Amino acid sequence: TETEAEDRQLTALRKRLGQLRTRTINRIKHILRKHNLEQECPTKGLDTIKGRKWLQQLAPGPIDRLELDQLLAQWKLWNDQIAKADLEIEKRQHKSATAAVLATIPGCGAYGSLALASRIGSIERFPRPASLANYWGLTAGCRNSGEATDRLGSITKQGSAMARFILGQAILHVLRRDAHLRAWYGRIKRRRGSKIARVAVMRRLATIIWH
Repeated sequence: TETEAEDRQLTALRKRLGQLRTRTINRIKHILRKHNLEQECPTKGLDTIKGRKWLQQLAPGPIDRLELDQLLAQWKLWNDQIAKADLEIEKRQHKSATAAVLATIPGCGAYGSLALASRIGSIERFPRPASLANYWGLTAGCRNSGEATDRLGSITKQGSAMARFILGQAILHVLRRDAHLRAWYGRIKRRRGSKIARVAVMRRLATIIWH
């Protein structure tokens, strides 16, 4: 629908703003490491009032000071734009019945639930639980040839990259809150490694969402 298309556009914008902010912060950290100043920050992270004041008072050199001032201005701009996007996301999320259900998943707030809901549409489009995971590119690719029927590759990644991003963030909270999934994840991790285990939990979470 037109509303779902707008929700997809809005959540994609929110993701881009977050990425831009992260790049800006990483550039600031690069300047600090260049002058061996990162460990002198008075707080654990830079995103605090004390951390910001400390950054404004540094004297790393005229060119680095110029760049640092511009990066701090960009950081404030990204924060302001993210706040506006989050406000609009919350308004639209309250109007979506699907997003309200998805918001009950641990770690899936207004942004995550609206992003997933707008990329599902009508759940009747997916006849089986595995259909949704396949739609989001979370199932293994098949490379059979001749009589070979079990040559499975990595996940297809053919579906929504945003949906995989949101699920990847959500499973960090789900694994902390759900003992059953955490134990299941641990068994797969011991056999196949942490990366494959995380994808398996994302796939199971897609199945839970379908139900």
